[in-house]
Amino acid sequence: MDETDRRLLKALQIDAQMTAQDLGERLNLSASQAGRRRARLEEQGYIRAYAARLDPARLGLHVQAFVQVQMESQAPKAARAFLRLVELRPEVTSVWTLTGNSDYLMRVYCSDLGALNELIHDVLLPHPSVARVQSQIVLDHVKQDAPLPTDHS
Repeated sequence: MDETDRRLLKALQIDAQMTAQDLGERLNLSASQAGRRRARLEEQGYIRAYAARLDPARLGLHVQAFVQVQMESQAPKAARAFLRLVELRPEVTSVWTLTGNSDYLMRVYCSDLGALNELIHDVLLPHPSVARVQSQIVLDHVKQDAPLPTDHS
C-alpha cells in the first residue's frame, strides 16, 4: 500500500459514495486508475464493506448504552450460547470481548429506558451463563465514529 492508497482509503471513509471520477480528481489520478485502485483494495480486504450511517433518533432509538457482561462460566459452550443470544437481538449493534472485570462490552440502541431495562432484566440477566451486567447510558455522543488512521507507521 502506498501513499495514494492511504489517501484513497481516507477519502472513502469520509464519503463512501465517491465515484471513481471524484476519487481521481481528489487523488490526481484518472477515473480508471482510481477505480482500479479501489477494486484492488476491496479485493485485498482493506475495504470490507460500504454502509450508510443512520440517525438513531430519527428511527426512534433514543437511548444508546454500553452494557458490560461478566460471565459465570468461561466454558466455550456457555460463551457460544451467550453469543448466539446477543446475535439475535437487533438492539445489540456491537460486541467486543475484553480483558479485565467484564468479559463482553456491547453497544445497544433502544427506544427508551423501559426497552433497555427489558433487555437487561428479561434477556441478559436470566441467561444461565451471565453472572453480572452493568450498563452506562450515553448522554451525548460528542465525537462520532471517526475514520481509521491510515498513515500510521
